[in-house]
Amino acid sequence: MFGKTTLLRDIIRNISDGIETIRFNGMNVGLVDERGEIAALYRGTPQNDIGIRTDVLENVPKSIGIKMLIRTMAPQIVAADEIGTEKDVEAIKEAVCCGVKGIFTAHGDSKQELMKNPTLRELVDKQIIERIIFLKKNREFYVEEQSERNDNKVCL
Repeated sequence: MFGKTTLLRDIIRNISDGIETIRFNGMNVGLVDERGEIAALYRGTPQNDIGIRTDVLENVPKSIGIKMLIRTMAPQIVAADEIGTEKDVEAIKEAVCCGVKGIFTAHGDSKQELMKNPTLRELVDKQIIERIIFLKKNREFYVEEQSERNDNKVCL
């Protein structure tokens, strides 16, 4: 099956492990797995392959987990599934201000659909998001690039 959670897991694994064919050595990833669907920890060990450089916080709200990862694990990238609350967005903005990149999923079939959620709209309007990948039901996807990213709009 191919869905946003599966795609997120695959992206995390590739960023964490690196991709030898393009000489990408990998990066430290911090994953907030609020419902245990991505890493599927069992006694602290991921049952799904999420990469060798991935630290996981499971069963913790995303907004708290993102902040905990930034303060304790020094990730280069934080990841979480299904963002959308004001607290999630505040934690993402804090991560950006700390120089941490993010990979997140959210519900929405188009940019217009995402913009209906005022908290997600803030991430788009302030150009905190660099690109958006939309999955179609037929397993195809398309990428929408944002213009320029400007961290100064949130890090004052």
